[in-house]
Amino acid sequence: MAHVRKLIRDNIVTTVTGLTTTGTNVFKSRVYPLSAGSLPALTVYTRSEEIIQSTMSIPRTIERTLTVAIDAYVQGLVNYEDSLDAIAVEVENAITADVTRGGYAKDTRITNFEADFSGDPDQPVASSTITIEVDYVTIEDDPEVSV
Repeated sequence: MAHVRKLIRDNIVTTVTGLTTTGTNVFKSRVYPLSAGSLPALTVYTRSEEIIQSTMSIPRTIERTLTVAIDAYVQGLVNYEDSLDAIAVEVENAITADVTRGGYAKDTRITNFEADFSGDPDQPVASSTITIEVDYVTIEDDPEVSV
């Protein structure tokens, strides 16, 4: 089995794969640059996780808030901001359709949107980041099972 964090991230990748604008151009990482042929695209990755021990008895119950980023990338000379907004609509609708992330989470909420634009005059790349927080609970000696 895998850490619940991975299961939630995989669920998010599956959730945003096949959207109208980005299709199957969804990647589980942001380590390598995307080629122009794979745009528009999304990348999904974990940013951080806040961990709170909510019980005193061992094994303790661990309440977790996972922060996941979904970066959207588009390329073009015009309407790139409109394209990012169209992708945001699709992503937000998909993410909020199941806030339990397939039963692994207690809640999911979209908490932030940021846009960024490159200065390449030939084919500028615009990007945005949608930040999502996912609340879930595990037992401290079994992070592979959501409770």
